[in-house]
Amino acid sequence: MLHTLLAYTVWDADPAIFSAFPRLRWYSVLFALGFIISQQIMVYFFTKEGHKAELVDRLTIYMVLSTIIGARLGHVLFYEPDRYLSNPIDILKVWEGGLASHGAAFAILFALYLYARKTPGQSYLWVVDRIVIVTAMVGAMIRIGNLMNSEIGGKPTESDSGFVFAREAVEIMRELKVPILDVNAYKPDNRQSELVGNGIVPVNFELQVAKGAFEKEELERVLGQDIKYILTRYRSSQKYLAEPAEGTVTMSISDQGSSYRVTVETFGIARHPTQIYESLSYFLIFLLLLVLWIRMKERVPEGLLLGLFLILVFGMRFFWEFMKENQVEFEEGLQFNMGQLLSIPLVIAGIILVVRALKNGAPQPPSLEKKA
Repeated sequence: MLHTLLAYTVWDADPAIFSAFPRLRWYSVLFALGFIISQQIMVYFFTKEGHKAELVDRLTIYMVLSTIIGARLGHVLFYEPDRYLSNPIDILKVWEGGLASHGAAFAILFALYLYARKTPGQSYLWVVDRIVIVTAMVGAMIRIGNLMNSEIGGKPTESDSGFVFAREAVEIMRELKVPILDVNAYKPDNRQSELVGNGIVPVNFELQVAKGAFEKEELERVLGQDIKYILTRYRSSQKYLAEPAEGTVTMSISDQGSSYRVTVETFGIARHPTQIYESLSYFLIFLLLLVLWIRMKERVPEGLLLGLFLILVFGMRFFWEFMKENQVEFEEGLQFNMGQLLSIPLVIAGIILVVRALKNGAPQPPSLEKKA
């Protein structure tokens, strides 16, 4: 449930589209939808420039495989090599998370090289210049998927604006050893006077509990200790919530007839919603590259769109990383985290490509493999 009152938001969105089908997740659907839309846009690019639309099917296979394999191996090699190399079978467990956009970028560039070698009439840079347009759009959609998963969040804003990521605490509360009917987190209207401007903001959890064999007093005793433990002892709670370690949890229970409504009053840490920042950035980059192609089409200097993509996407990535939590522990001692270090050579490569493209100018009309 998303509450958007005043300055901060309590975010506890369900990563599953339908609760009855928990494996059907927003992330997966957005990921797949991005490729489907991209395929149709690439068909438009190809037909407008005189290439066979059927070639897009082959190109899509290269793109899908390189994105998934590259993103996974990028995370394995750049972020957690010790864990995965000591237990290689875990590399295949993509559903557990762990994808790196830098790994996907390197893999896509290599896969497109293999594709261009086997496709007469399409140079490597010609293909990549068009692929990066839709890649920016897919990146925007994937970041929204990250938001729906409540992952890759930002650092504390240290103000009363931002997102409180409460989903993990909600999921843990659903596992309490009482007959839980529902749990949600929200921003309480009646506690706004508790805001003091330091980024520690009021958050309420509401639990619906079936009466079963529990009397109200017994339920209060059972829940009091367990909920205090959830709010203070779990790593996710320590990261996203700010329940005082001492004292008892602030909780009230009301009789709803067939169930009890349990209201827990606590505090959360307002953080930067960097998933939204990045998504908006990538979408604007997509629009910019698309407009450039619409105006120039076959007159686009080879490498220009790729160069702009590398500069803008990884330049923005470098900037947003200052607002994001480090993904792994070894980054804590680094001046720049792994995402930033990997972005630097890509930005430099982008600058070289743009200078080269502007120097060479528009390409000569190629001998195209025309539509039949």
